Amino acid sequence: MPRDSTGTDLADHFLIAMPGLEDGAFARSVIYLCEHTEDGALGLVVNKPGSMDLGGLFDKVDLPLARSELSRQIVLQGGPLQMDRGFVLHEPLLDLEAGPQNALFSSTRRVSRDVALTTSRDVLEALACGGGPRRLCVALGCVGWEGGQLESELLENLWLTVEADPSLLFEVPIEQRYERAMALLGIDAGRLSGQAGHA
Repeated sequence: MPRDSTGTDLADHFLIAMPGLEDGAFARSVIYLCEHTEDGALGLVVNKPGSMDLGGLFDKVDLPLARSELSRQIVLQGGPLQMDRGFVLHEPLLDLEAGPQNALFSSTRRVSRDVALTTSRDVLEALACGGGPRRLCVALGCVGWEGGQLESELLENLWLTVEADPSLLFEVPIEQRYERAMALLGIDAGRLSGQAGHA
């Protein structure tokens, strides 16, 4: 059964780095948790811009990008694991009654009512044809934890947690996501102490 130290499934939550977390990859990071079970957790950093936009990514995978409004959207640095693999967070394209998987794509996990994660190329092919999800963000790489590892980090006060707001993923500019995630907790990021356990 999915659990953190309080017995809570943290899928569809944001992990927000505490100021004391000085690891370069995760300092001031906001991670969207896509999966959380007793065997481990998987997430994507959603506020670290990469060096490529979607136009460049589609060129790299030899696909056209029919939806020109997406061409300048920045591809995120999703994390230090599987950095050559693409992860697409997007609005689900089917009703909830259709089940947990999105049948339009071959590898999709329904995370919540408002967010799905697709890792198969067919979502890019749909975008290349002018279809696909209306709202999305694309990341290269991910973050992963083994069973109990994330729970230990939470006990060490490395992360704050809050239920995810899909508008932060799909509408808020990347450079504003840390402050906006903190605001979901009612916290002014500029006033948060760097000492673990003190806000």
